[in-house]
Amino acid sequence: MTDLRPRKRSLTLHGHRTSVSLEDAFWCEFQSMARSKGLSVNALAARIDRDRGVSAGLASAIRVAVLRDLRSQVDRVSFSQYR
Repeated sequence: MTDLRPRKRSLTLHGHRTSVSLEDAFWCEFQSMARSKGLSVNALAARIDRDRGVSAGLASAIRVAVLRDLRSQVDRVSFSQYR
C-alpha cells in the first residue's frame, strides 16, 4: 500500500524551485495526468498555478485538478456506455 502521508515533491515553476506536499496516490495520478496531456509535470503544475487564484495553495489546487481529471474520465466512460 502506498504511504498515506504527504511527501514533499520538488517542482520548477516559472524558473524557480518550489515544493508541494502530496500523497503518493495524488502524485502518481498527477504524473499520469501530465503524460496524458503531453506535458511535463512542471508544465502542468505551472498551468495549474496560473489558474488557481490566490485562495488555494498549489498542493490543494493540484489535488482538485487531479480529482476533476479523474471525474471527467469516469464521465466519458459512463457516457460512452449509453451511446
